[in-house]
Amino acid sequence: MPNGQDEQKSEVLANSALADVPTEFDFIRRLRERALDSQSSQTNQLAVGIGDDAAVVRSSGGKDTIVATDLLVEDIDFRRSTVPPYFLGHKALTVSLSDIAAMGARPRWCLTSIGLPEDVWQTEFLDNFYEGLFELARRYDVHLIGGDTSRTPERIVVDSVLIGECSANAAVRRSGASPGDQIFVTGSLGGSAAGLRLIERGAHLADQNLASNDTQALDQILLRHLKPEARVGWGIILGQESLATSMIDISDGLSSDLNHLCSESGVGSLIESSLLPIDHQLVELCGRRALDPLQLALHGGEDFELLFTVRPNEVPRLPKRVDGVGITRIGEIKPASDSVKISEGTRVWELTPSGWKHF
Repeated sequence: MPNGQDEQKSEVLANSALADVPTEFDFIRRLRERALDSQSSQTNQLAVGIGDDAAVVRSSGGKDTIVATDLLVEDIDFRRSTVPPYFLGHKALTVSLSDIAAMGARPRWCLTSIGLPEDVWQTEFLDNFYEGLFELARRYDVHLIGGDTSRTPERIVVDSVLIGECSANAAVRRSGASPGDQIFVTGSLGGSAAGLRLIERGAHLADQNLASNDTQALDQILLRHLKPEARVGWGIILGQESLATSMIDISDGLSSDLNHLCSESGVGSLIESSLLPIDHQLVELCGRRALDPLQLALHGGEDFELLFTVRPNEVPRLPKRVDGVGITRIGEIKPASDSVKISEGTRVWELTPSGWKHF
């Protein structure tokens, strides 16, 4: 049996080993460096590569092609027991629509590949999955042009590729923010994370004949997670009208995605907690179920809202609403030396990235 000193040494070694484990974004940075090193003269058509919401490829006719890809893995990104296949099809397209929107582009074509265990193949899973995907695709005039299907040993895997386009040199990147720019977010925050917490506690969508005010409010929160909406209209306008200096979609959580944007732009930021747009229904539901709405708004992922920055003189040009969705100013870009912070009254603290991590 090890003595106390041995146990302490083992703990130090374990903590050291954990510290050496790279994060997902450390890996992305290394991959980005290798990709840049391997680029040849034939890649001068690549305007934006690894590190943004999507890649940008120079095209002819005054257009740039925007390419986004997303992976959904069962038991990591969704659970088959809680997400019906129709909703999964909708979500598989939504996550990529959100990436295209974050580049200020218009979605055009999609390719969807899916791997299924044999027992799932023998059900109506695929029909229902594609029903959800096609219904959403029709809303945005997106056309399915390919993909692949394969068998997997145990879990479902979905790979979504979406191709969009924008005017040449008009794609909005994460790297364009400057001190003084105002920080905005579309819609509301924390709903998807709250929906996930409630689903994990056994909540489910109510039957139509049980449509009381309480069940309607609960359903709306659950659907923020099960059937999220990308802010496609806002993305197109912010890019088309050259309103946003930088933009990212909130898929990992506000704290993480704001840090990503500031890192790429080489700036700091200060947001005000009192300005964060948290739906009043979410606040009420969280109060009854011992959930913290501010923590969900800051660190909850998969809201698929757009976080963007605007020069002060351009703020009056912003529409009030697009497709019925409003925007909220939540703070200001600061010099890099100020880091990324949040204020609550006179209290100011560092906003560390504490959103979703795959590893």
